[in-house]
Amino acid sequence: MAGSIDLHGLLTTDPVVATAGAGLLSDALRDQAVVVGEAQWQPPPEDSVDALLRVMADRRRSEANSLALQRMTAAGADLVDVRPAHEALGLERGTFLHAGPPLEWERASGPMRGALIGAVLFEGLADTAEEAERQLAAAAYVLEPCHHRDAVGPMAGVVSPSMWVYELRDEVHDHTSWCSLNEGLGKVLRYGAYGPEVIDRLHWMNSVLGPLLQQAVRARGPVDIKAVIAQMLQMGDEGHNRNRAGSLMLLRELLPTLITADGSSTDIAEAVRFSGANEHFFLNLGMPACKLSTMAAEGIPGSTVVTTMARNGTDFGIRTAGTGDRWFTAPANTPEGLFLGSYGPDDANPDIGDSAITETAGIGGFAMAAAPAIVKFVGGDVPFALRTTRTMYDITVGEHTAYQVPILEFRGTPTAIDVTAVVRTGTLPQINTGMAGRVAGTGQVGAGLVTPPAECFTQALDALAEAAPAAATS
Repeated sequence: MAGSIDLHGLLTTDPVVATAGAGLLSDALRDQAVVVGEAQWQPPPEDSVDALLRVMADRRRSEANSLALQRMTAAGADLVDVRPAHEALGLERGTFLHAGPPLEWERASGPMRGALIGAVLFEGLADTAEEAERQLAAAAYVLEPCHHRDAVGPMAGVVSPSMWVYELRDEVHDHTSWCSLNEGLGKVLRYGAYGPEVIDRLHWMNSVLGPLLQQAVRARGPVDIKAVIAQMLQMGDEGHNRNRAGSLMLLRELLPTLITADGSSTDIAEAVRFSGANEHFFLNLGMPACKLSTMAAEGIPGSTVVTTMARNGTDFGIRTAGTGDRWFTAPANTPEGLFLGSYGPDDANPDIGDSAITETAGIGGFAMAAAPAIVKFVGGDVPFALRTTRTMYDITVGEHTAYQVPILEFRGTPTAIDVTAVVRTGTLPQINTGMAGRVAGTGQVGAGLVTPPAECFTQALDALAEAAPAAATS
């Protein structure tokens, strides 16, 4: 009998309609005051359908991606030393590392040029900024991505032979990674500033901070950076734009051996003050820890997992586990967010830095739900943070076993970005980032949110399709 059918209140309550795809239906329903739950979905680009079908039919893909995820989450990350870059990386005089994919001086953005000019001045290879710029324009020096030497650099990421770097080890997979020491905020080299105060600070870091940190680490023994990252996610950091808890935990680990290091009380006090006052001090340790995680997934035939996302201020580039060292690049987008002082959108440079290695490894923007306080710094809100982390599960292979999000019932962070999922859904990885001034020498102008250009992923998909065995698609 009709009267006995349970209609779940369909005729007595207001309907809520779930929609997906083109917005025509959603718009029409909203015009009629109907509540709509709209899924963010769009069909894959038509010219990527054949490649998508070929790669998804590759019988190696599922097992290869599972292996990539297992290796990424199993990777260790111990801080074992602090050394000059020429010792640790074999960096020759006249060679400068930079963030992102390969780049020539002619195509370098303002902050990248500013950082390179500053590094040339710091190394004593030129007496003035004008002389350094002329030398760089004449190709007098070698420019090389940090990633090509298993290193990472925040923002411009410029590393010169004399700079000191952290050395981290993954004993599980026998890998090593490096990153420069963090300079703090404001007018700093990594944001493209190169004034006298920037160069003076770098010299102090070389003559005082680096040697004291080296003594502290060697006296203490290895520091488990992976454990610090796991804990900082429980304490409100996401590991890219917010590192407050991580920086304090690192200082707690190093303080006993730092204050007993062989140095003047004045130098030790200044090193402690500088480290303690810098809330991003830990970023330069979280980044190489994430690099070790992604290195563990490199070189797996058939895997569609992203192992690198990096930007040089001009191009955004990615690499995948199944395509080796090959870069897939497109023009970098410009972040949107909040600006410092009187700076505005016209002052911001396009996306720059190797720090997107944090998102590549499953933290940063992917763990934004763990850090609701960060949304005030990057221009979002708390629902956006929760929604972002939940959305990133749609484009990743699985969850991290060590990095967890308390507000999501301690669910593991979304880890191992799958190129096929990005192209199939149209959902791009979310990145939290700082913003460098467009003009060389400006420094930081703000912080915000950005996504990679979709073309990086469609290019990678095409290459993965070319590498897929024909027999695997039959």
